[in-house]
Amino acid sequence: MVTFLPSRPGRLADVPSFARAIGGAESNVACALAAAGHRVKWVGRVGRDGFGHHLVETIGAYGVDVTAVGRDPHRPTGVYFRTATDRATETHEVVYYRAGSAASAMSPETVPYGSVADARILHLTGITAALSADCLALTRELTAPRPGRPLVSFDVNHRPGLWRDGTAPDVLLALARRADLVFVGADEAEALWGLRDPASIRAVLPEPAVLVVKRSGEGAVVFERCAASSPTPPLPEPGAPPPDPRASNSPYAWRPGGTPSAAEFPPAGRKPPGAPGPAPGPAPAPAPAPASDTVTSVPAPRVDVVAPIGAGDAFAAGFLSATLRGLDMTARLRHGHLMAAAALTVPGDVAVPPRRAHADRLAALDAGAWETLHLGPGWTGDDQEVRTP
Repeated sequence: MVTFLPSRPGRLADVPSFARAIGGAESNVACALAAAGHRVKWVGRVGRDGFGHHLVETIGAYGVDVTAVGRDPHRPTGVYFRTATDRATETHEVVYYRAGSAASAMSPETVPYGSVADARILHLTGITAALSADCLALTRELTAPRPGRPLVSFDVNHRPGLWRDGTAPDVLLALARRADLVFVGADEAEALWGLRDPASIRAVLPEPAVLVVKRSGEGAVVFERCAASSPTPPLPEPGAPPPDPRASNSPYAWRPGGTPSAAEFPPAGRKPPGAPGPAPGPAPAPAPAPASDTVTSVPAPRVDVVAPIGAGDAFAAGFLSATLRGLDMTARLRHGHLMAAAALTVPGDVAVPPRRAHADRLAALDAGAWETLHLGPGWTGDDQEVRTP
């Protein structure tokens, strides 16, 4: 979507003007990864209009491959307006104008699997699944178990305003269970499933090989099944044969019978023949956390926040970047925190990440120095402000 950022804080009714920018969780991650030096392709659909041209040109300018982006001649590009406050506060407002947009019409027919099949990582979010029945069908298609599929990364990204039918808890849980790597905020898990403790969240999501629980300013915890030696080998390049999923040292090995089939999760609003209709209820009963998990926790550095928007997408980009490079879990979490700090210290949703050597130097700090790290505006550039009191 095209995002309109307010010229000053306040209610949307009181903001006199807005600046145009790009928005969308997946494209934010794509831009950040490309800026960090990775080869990235963004797959989506926009309208054949000025806003669509702006999106494709701007995302492409980050170095992202946009050749697979479809242009819909009949539907417009979505737009949205938001206030400058954090989504977690009661004063935050966001107004979407994307009903009937080109993106909401994505489906398995308009976005074929072949357009993503050669990736090392396929990154998806729960936002796409919420846009329409066709988008949900597409997300289910892309997360379906199949031989040689890319490592599927799924950010739950729960947006309550997009799930008016009350199906979010079941649908997002089912999609997350089909992924290899899952990002979820503790606040999201509490709203969806009544769970906030990382171990309890892992108990209802035992299937993903890697589960990252974000705890806002406190940091993040990662649960890794079948942990390989540290650092984990980098993911294979496109075109290389995939690792043997039966290999015991593969951190992304499938557990036999561990991934649910698509038939277990009927589309939202539908039910299997003879099944009772959906009814609200408590979250699934937690099961014991997988005994083979390796658990790693890293606190977040102190950050002088300019705009508290975009940190989640940036964290995912930093973690995925370190995953592609084969870094260990502590480094992956630290790179996630650093990329999030880059987003928090600029006004827009997408930030230029720190240079790789700079980020690696900070990620390699000893535990004491990391815990006193303090990042402010400008820290990613030549006028970097990094303080370790």
